[in-house]
Amino acid sequence: MRGLAFLIALTLVLSTTPASASEPEPAEATPYLPAPTGRHPVGTTSLHLTDTARLDPWVPTTNRELMVSLFYPTASARGPKKQYMTPAESQAALEEGGITTVPPDALSHVRTNAVVDARPVGRRHGLPLVVLSPGYKRSRATLTTLAEDLASHGYVVAVVDHTYENVATTFPDGRVAPCASCELFHDHEFWLKLGEGRAADVSFVLDQLTGPLRHHRGANLVDASRIAMGGHSVGGASSLVAARADARIRAAIDVDGVISTPVPAPGMAQPVMLLGREDNYAPGRDGVKSWQDTWPMLTGWKRWLVVAGMSHPSFTDIGVVLPQLGIGPGGGVPGERGAAITRAYVRAFFDLHLRGEPQPLLDRPSARYPEVSVVEPSS
Repeated sequence: MRGLAFLIALTLVLSTTPASASEPEPAEATPYLPAPTGRHPVGTTSLHLTDTARLDPWVPTTNRELMVSLFYPTASARGPKKQYMTPAESQAALEEGGITTVPPDALSHVRTNAVVDARPVGRRHGLPLVVLSPGYKRSRATLTTLAEDLASHGYVVAVVDHTYENVATTFPDGRVAPCASCELFHDHEFWLKLGEGRAADVSFVLDQLTGPLRHHRGANLVDASRIAMGGHSVGGASSLVAARADARIRAAIDVDGVISTPVPAPGMAQPVMLLGREDNYAPGRDGVKSWQDTWPMLTGWKRWLVVAGMSHPSFTDIGVVLPQLGIGPGGGVPGERGAAITRAYVRAFFDLHLRGEPQPLLDRPSARYPEVSVVEPSS
């Protein structure tokens, strides 16, 4: 039954669910995500997956359930656009941030670019797959700008909600899972458990996406030999854990995430890029220790990049959307500029390691992105 449900989802014969339905927009101006930069329009669908072989690490009385947003290139931009968050998810996210100056459902009206259940554009041998993991307490929705952009450039992108690690996850039957892990003491062992759990989540998602399932034209949607992962904050740090645990993940990006799980000897051979705030991850800054400790253990291709003027949310949709709602500090890199920087460097990494396309952007300073510096540690 699980395989049948997934086949139905992947072939896009889906009924509209709360996680993907379009809501009527208010008459006044609403926040919006920047348009993707690639040549393809973007389609999306929501997958509800249940791992019947694993109990949930935070609520062990039930099997692990995941919601995944799948983005992919499509032929037409016509059709209903994806709802950014459900009203319940919006309310939980705003309450967690202590934001009371906008309606509780404000984030459910953010305008996106991806067409719900659009027909995918496939290739004979499938498309490269990128898995994205959000920060702790953050919805998968907060990586939509990055996911839409990658899909517009010909990637399939799976953005995973790690249930009970997000303030709210809405399932198709209307259930809303709260942040059960938020009730626990967040010591070092907690972060180790979280990283290992996310790695298990991603391996399960890969099992589902790389099985013998085909889209309507009969070609594989995903090329199982070209898979990589990235994420923001703990999602970025977890990308390294997942890549070490699952050899199908050929490369990993940590975007502004403290690396809590050490890379053991003999090291990690997959390509790794560390991309973070200059004020936290440049040599000599307070937050840099975990990256410095990890760097010598990265034995393959690697880059360490820092961005001046970025804050922690600047690498996600939070940096784009909240200023449009009149929330957040001024100064620093504007939201859409932060999104442009993040999209350009993340895409360059995946283009290099999943498509074999040379990327000078990753090797030297760029006049287009003077905010970005390449760090060259001594070891």
